[in-house]
Amino acid sequence: MRFALPPLPDVAFGVSDAIDILATALLTYYLLILVRGTRAVPIMLGLLVLAVLLTIANFAHLLVLATVLQFALLGTAVSLPIVFQPELRRLLEQLGRGGMLARRDGAEDPATLEEAIAILARAAVILSHSRTGALVAIEGATGLREFVESGTRLDARLSVELLLSIFTPRSPLHDGAAVVRGTSIEAAGCFLPLSENVLTESHLGTRHRAAIGLSEQTDAVVLVVSEGGAISVARTGKLSRELDDEGRLRNVLLACCRATRSRTQSKANRRSRFGRRRLAADGASTELANPRA
Repeated sequence: MRFALPPLPDVAFGVSDAIDILATALLTYYLLILVRGTRAVPIMLGLLVLAVLLTIANFAHLLVLATVLQFALLGTAVSLPIVFQPELRRLLEQLGRGGMLARRDGAEDPATLEEAIAILARAAVILSHSRTGALVAIEGATGLREFVESGTRLDARLSVELLLSIFTPRSPLHDGAAVVRGTSIEAAGCFLPLSENVLTESHLGTRHRAAIGLSEQTDAVVLVVSEGGAISVARTGKLSRELDDEGRLRNVLLACCRATRSRTQSKANRRSRFGRRRLAADGASTELANPRA
């Protein structure tokens, strides 16, 4: 008994269809470039996880779980314009300036970490001795571009003299944070989010709350110098104090930055091992390169 296949639909593919696909691909690419280096990336990954869980729940007929996930995705979709407000504003600004082709610099060279930390520690000790307040955010794997755009863009070589000039009391950029990436100061006078932890509001100043707030939301390491001369370091929402000694401060900063890098590298290694197991299962022969709180 022979079964006749239904006739294939007559699909015409013309020049307009090719232009449509190309334009959509370019738009998607520029949107990914736009959100790269911001907190929008983990948010998008979270939405993707919810969508995958919803698909699995529907396929397995898990009605209660599917209903809960549907309401969660619906509420998230309503709040997306608020969550992605900085990215949407940046997109419109770049469209108006014709700056869609702007690219972000590559990741920092690990060999420059000790040099940058030595400069930051030396500048912090000098500022501490002169009773000058300072706030410096050291960028980790999570980009700080949305905070950089709230201040004055510098893109200057990191140096002790430049840091001292920025945080001089009469400087127009002293009342804010400096964002450091590698051995360069990306911006100064930046506004950081204040910590919402009520336990920190009664006895900590604005600089310390801003440092804790940024470290709660990102993996950045934040260096704080109070106007009383105390030096502190914030990471993962915790504050390390009594770091007035330059050698000890350098060691703490190095430990914090290396811990962030190690966690990021371990995630990359896990993804790499998972990829190797997938290739081996498919029979592929591709060779992969392998403080005190």
